[in-house]
Amino acid sequence: MSLPRVLFVNHTSQIAGAELVLLDVVERWTGASAFLFEDGPLNEAMTSLGIRVIGSAWGRDLSRFRRDSSIWNAIPLAGRLGAISWEIGRAARECDVVYANSQKSFVLAAVATAVCRRPLVWHLHDIIHRAHFGAMQRRIQIALANNRATQVIVPSQAAASAFIAEGGRRALVRVVPNGVNVAPETQSGLQIRRELGLSEGPLVGVFSRLAPWKGQHVVLAALAKLSDVNCIIAGDALFGEQAYAASLRDLAVKLGIADRVHFLGQRSDVTKLMQAVDVMVHPSVDPEPFGRTLVEAMFVKAPVIAADTGAASDILEGGAAGMLVTPNSPDELVAAITHVLSRPPDLGARVEYAAARARKHYSVGTMREGISSLIGQAASEARA
Repeated sequence: MSLPRVLFVNHTSQIAGAELVLLDVVERWTGASAFLFEDGPLNEAMTSLGIRVIGSAWGRDLSRFRRDSSIWNAIPLAGRLGAISWEIGRAARECDVVYANSQKSFVLAAVATAVCRRPLVWHLHDIIHRAHFGAMQRRIQIALANNRATQVIVPSQAAASAFIAEGGRRALVRVVPNGVNVAPETQSGLQIRRELGLSEGPLVGVFSRLAPWKGQHVVLAALAKLSDVNCIIAGDALFGEQAYAASLRDLAVKLGIADRVHFLGQRSDVTKLMQAVDVMVHPSVDPEPFGRTLVEAMFVKAPVIAADTGAASDILEGGAAGMLVTPNSPDELVAAITHVLSRPPDLGARVEYAAARARKHYSVGTMREGISSLIGQAASEARA
């Protein structure tokens, strides 16, 4: 049986967590189409996988309208948004299913598919929560999902619960955990450190884009109370958050730890870097829908400390696969880092358990099969 013809829609061509998932999903759909609002790295990556990329004539710089912006800020963009929706609808007529991979793409695809009458699958990579979206945005998302989405795919129970709590229909939700593929690393942690010019002392790692809700500032506050502990921060500002990135460097200077904090920028070798650290910290201060770097660290057997918000507890099985701390609490983070660096007797067993859990629940193959099945189901129901 042939695969359904799918139009994958994404609003940005920068590659962050949601786009990494999308690239894993589309790998099975060679010859499918992708509608992207702008040119960039995702465009090139899609093309390399054999996906036909359709670019928008109106989508450039639309990613500057952030998800926490007031809905009124979208009014001057109404004409462009309508034009993009029309472009999506035109492309969708050649397909069986439209798959929206972001909040912005979903909103416009919902309008488009109402006209062209195609089933719409929304892969919701966010937690619909007041920390991330304004009240009007949340109402619009839920209303469109309840009326236009065939399915809403979420990566965790935390994301599912948030969707339902905001009024989303429970029957729409399908939980498919994100899959992670980690290549084996041949270099030792010591070799990787030397390559980066780092000392052999205690080393903490933080791996995510630089954004206030990601909580890198909490780690810096904790490091100020941990003498002789170094830190690498891999990631950069991607969505208009450059001011926060600059503030982190200023904060490191103010706290007197600039010589111990190494900002590495955006990296494509995160899992390699994880194998050089003594502990990986996931310090989000607001709920996360998933935690890709948590799973990557589990795969490579790096001890994990995570703020207990969003999906972290699900992934770490309530602390069995890593330590959980209160969000935005530098003091708790200091205590947790100190504990891990002391190499407690149960640390080895915990990281082995975490790796086994990652292999069982968070493989790319399992995710791809789950999403493929749901897309096929949406196409079949539309034909019935």
